[in-house]
Amino acid sequence: MIILKGENCGFCFGVDRAVKCAEQLNGENCFILGDIIHNETVIKKIKDLGVKFIESLSDAEFKGGETLLIRSHGEAKSVFDKSKSLGLKIIDCTCPFVKKIQNIVKKHYELGYKIAIIGDATHPEVIGINGWCNNSALITENRQDLLNEKADKLCIVVQTTYSEEKFNKIIKNFNSTNVKTVDIFNTICYTTTKRQKEAELLSKECQAVLVIGGARSNNTDKLYDICLKNCNEVYRIVNPADFDYSKIKSYNKIGIVLGASTPREQFQEVISHMEKNITAEETITTQTVVSEVAQEVKATKSEMEKAFDSIRPGKDLKVGQIVSAIITSAKDEGLTLSIKDAKRDDLSLPKDQLLNEYDKNAYQEKVGQKIRVMVIAKNPIVFSEKAMEKVLKEEAEIEEIKNGKIFEATITETNKGGLIGKYGSYQVFVPSSQIKLGFVKDFEKYVGKTLRLKAEKVESRGARRQIVGSQKVILEAEKAERDAIKAQKEAEFFGSIQEGDVVLGTPVRFAAFGAFIDVNGFDCLAHISDLSWTGCKDCAEVLELGKNYEFIILKIDQENKRVSIGYKQLQPKPWDLVAEKYQVGDVVKGNVVRLVNFGAFVEIEKGVDGLVHVSQISNQWLENPVAALQVGQEVEAKIIDINIEKEKMTLSIKALLPEIEKPADEEEKPSKSKKRKEKEVASEEEELREWKDDADAGVSIAEMIANSEN
Repeated sequence: MIILKGENCGFCFGVDRAVKCAEQLNGENCFILGDIIHNETVIKKIKDLGVKFIESLSDAEFKGGETLLIRSHGEAKSVFDKSKSLGLKIIDCTCPFVKKIQNIVKKHYELGYKIAIIGDATHPEVIGINGWCNNSALITENRQDLLNEKADKLCIVVQTTYSEEKFNKIIKNFNSTNVKTVDIFNTICYTTTKRQKEAELLSKECQAVLVIGGARSNNTDKLYDICLKNCNEVYRIVNPADFDYSKIKSYNKIGIVLGASTPREQFQEVISHMEKNITAEETITTQTVVSEVAQEVKATKSEMEKAFDSIRPGKDLKVGQIVSAIITSAKDEGLTLSIKDAKRDDLSLPKDQLLNEYDKNAYQEKVGQKIRVMVIAKNPIVFSEKAMEKVLKEEAEIEEIKNGKIFEATITETNKGGLIGKYGSYQVFVPSSQIKLGFVKDFEKYVGKTLRLKAEKVESRGARRQIVGSQKVILEAEKAERDAIKAQKEAEFFGSIQEGDVVLGTPVRFAAFGAFIDVNGFDCLAHISDLSWTGCKDCAEVLELGKNYEFIILKIDQENKRVSIGYKQLQPKPWDLVAEKYQVGDVVKGNVVRLVNFGAFVEIEKGVDGLVHVSQISNQWLENPVAALQVGQEVEAKIIDINIEKEKMTLSIKALLPEIEKPADEEEKPSKSKKRKEKEVASEEEELREWKDDADAGVSIAEMIANSEN
């Protein structure tokens, strides 16, 4: 019987670190928040040490000084904050891959992104991640939920133990019309990806597969589902002692898959139980993976992972090379390392090149462990963990840029073809045709400016590291989105209005010919002639910018996207109020606005004029009103007639003057001069009657003035 197991079975390094930290606790005043891993055997072992497990901080009465271990699943920001306020000593065993997701979520949430987490909403890792965006994330395993999400900016992350296949289906060709900017991060742990790939290959190779892991282990469930697709005989085992091994006795090739929270000891426990169920003639041969499977697993490694295997027997190390080394000793100045088959043994990692603060005693306990570093110098060989981290981070960012993520670059110089900038170790080139929507004549004005870009091409062969970027494609996409929104709003606006409707509008700007009014987000024009019945020279005489007014829709031209509206049409005309304000016999004041042969027009108020006939100006005979009055002069007069329908008012100044006493003989015997005056007065009265007749016939004042001047 051949037993095959995956190369990456058993504890992942995150779980391994958390379990080792828990096993070092002395038990007294030590607490672990939640199950440290989803494995009942491991949890029981730690509980036997006296360590207390709690589900929340409120489950214990802390006095301050107690030790609290945060499991590899991580916790919400609020848990860390409250723990500090309680005076607890925190041992943070959050898996680095989970911590990376938390940092991504925190950063993007603070930048105004809506956060979406692909994963199991009940899983402690997902609950903890949600706590770094104020528990506001959309948590889903449904692609349609993401497409339906409405947000200016969306950041998508995924649970570290999620199925790679399911994640790829969810985000494949992701393009939501509801979101302007989408940042997608594949945060599945690379060891998870390896485990899932190994499970897939083993289940295709073997007649039966045993999947071992805790009952609540999410990653073990995913491995079980993968195996079930390729093999009919797949068994989910929580406790190796409880399984009936006779079920698999007849199979020649059996695969064993361990979840990330399953100790390797349980693999040996399974083998031990299997040996008890075979005859003396049978033997069990254990192989890590068959050669064909091993080759296929290696073929799936990413370019970044291949860089870790770049050392070959007989080859010298090169500056910039990333290698996997073994810690051989911890000294005051740093670590010494060894590399299999390397020609040099003077390999050092200075303490200032480590990612974490150097603790000699702590690193002495790590002697024999692997560490990934970058070569930064030769003769002697010097390594750096910081430099490696920077390169890997940049390569991860470049991979996202290749997949369409928008990035920023500051322009440092120009050439004949366009703009040149920098993004990390990459040169950025923006062709002249890709700078903006129109033609760019002056490149120099862009020097020192930061542009938002999308990669058209990324080159990283040899020493040439260049990104050809375009700002134009971003601007085109944003313009298309704005145009679509504008067209939709316009269609909704024109569909909601009719001529004669009264609408609420806000003046946004004035022009010589009228005012532009915002009505439900659409600019309408109120012509200056439609603002006031009495006329105005400036829109500001009637309206105030930013203030709301009611307007009436006068004309709609949907084809040309124009709407004419009026303000005065909703206001009373000056003559509409005359009957309420004036009566025959009232004495009024006004200014002379025009003089004609037969009298003077006096403005009582704006829009309301009255006529003082020449015969009503003075007690003495006047040949022409000019002899007694002048334009602009203020006069007092008595209303002797009002015609509201014709908008006419007749005034008399003379009625307010004292009568002139005359000699008795002039009254008894009129002289020729007096007779002539009476005749002229009669003529003037006839002229006044004609003016009134014209008014009654609808002849305008302007026409009457023109007739009199003729």
